[in-house]
Amino acid sequence: MANRKKLKSDIVLVETDKITMHGLDLCRDILGKVNLGDMAFLQIKGRLPTPQESVVFNAIAVTLVEHGMTPSAIAARMTYAGSPEAMQAAIAAGLLGMGSAMVGAMENAARMLQEAIPDRKARIDIDALAREVVKQHQAKGETIRGIGHHFHKPLDPRAPRLFEIARTNGLGGPYIELMEAISSCAEATSPEPLPVNAPGAIGAIASELDLPWQIVRGIGVMARAIGLIAHIREEIRDPMTREIQFRVEEEATAHLRMPR
Repeated sequence: MANRKKLKSDIVLVETDKITMHGLDLCRDILGKVNLGDMAFLQIKGRLPTPQESVVFNAIAVTLVEHGMTPSAIAARMTYAGSPEAMQAAIAAGLLGMGSAMVGAMENAARMLQEAIPDRKARIDIDALAREVVKQHQAKGETIRGIGHHFHKPLDPRAPRLFEIARTNGLGGPYIELMEAISSCAEATSPEPLPVNAPGAIGAIASELDLPWQIVRGIGVMARAIGLIAHIREEIRDPMTREIQFRVEEEATAHLRMPR
């Protein structure tokens, strides 16, 4: 018992008359002064962002809020239709589908970049490193996360804009350069365009912000929850769930019906 680790958290101190978060008084220093994106940065990094970091972090978070009628949005709408008394369940249902193919690719991209460049201050031959990363993925038959897009072709418009914002705010660096070089190297031997996509750009920028790859997907979870609320709000106002259910059932079993 004497050797048991003492429980310890530095995030927040809740007292009867005050709440202190990372050394800041919630009521005096945060409320009315800190926006949601900066609050997320504070929670993740333990400090408020610089003005430049604020612009960049908010940009990557905003990028992830909405991307149309994705599987996560449909799941949220369908779950809400079945359980309207539990909005949180509908949001959770949507978030549960954020794996390696949807939004979570940013985590894979960040991991790839951070493992390739463990020390961002080291002198690196970016082009040679990019060729090695591509070669390793190809040898294993693995998809390179962060490049290519099934819909945005030949360019994902979000990626260059995010890189522009990062560089304008002094956050260009080796991770962004490597992500771009990997895209160019992979595309050179591919019949399909393989531009850096939004998850790839976000993985690179998150790495420039010194965020560990293990929590990068969390930015997407945070942001997409906001988008899912919008989908549920629309489902309440103008529902499509019954139509989706009817059409799926009608079309999926059409081949089983006997002609009349």
